[in-house]
Amino acid sequence: MIEKAKQVRLLVLDVDGVLTPGTIHFSENGDECKSFHLHDGLGIQLLQNAGIPVAIISGKQSRAVIARCEDLKIKQYYLGNAHKLPAYESLKTHYQLEDNQIAYMGDDLPDLPILKRVGLSVTVPQAPDIVKKHADMVTTHLGGDGAVREVCDFILSAQNKYESSIARFLEE
Repeated sequence: MIEKAKQVRLLVLDVDGVLTPGTIHFSENGDECKSFHLHDGLGIQLLQNAGIPVAIISGKQSRAVIARCEDLKIKQYYLGNAHKLPAYESLKTHYQLEDNQIAYMGDDLPDLPILKRVGLSVTVPQAPDIVKKHADMVTTHLGGDGAVREVCDFILSAQNKYESSIARFLEE
């Protein structure tokens, strides 16, 4: 897995079950509410600061996800994509990458076509067994509870960028 992580030039994330716990809350007005873990956000920022962009592909449209992407300066996000491969192909073209240079993190059946193609495929402990079967890595943290941070730290460590990524926090 370390060798696969060394090749990663782009991390692509699903949202529900990966960046969130996979539960959906609705306000009394019918607005959808999502919760995101702060550790995941900092991991994404560390990865981006190290020159590895992060992108989102989600099957659902969500204003909350757009707000989170803008907050984290994620420039490439595709929402409302029940079939995720076209968005994945668009990302490959945009970044001029091959499959082996991309890591993808997903948690359910719609993620399988991409998980089976990428260089580093990752899922979370609560994913169905069939998804875990096709993943190179199953995080120890649950989706929405630091799983994305775990992957970001793993990629940075594999590429010997972790120490330099956190150095400013140790100096303060």
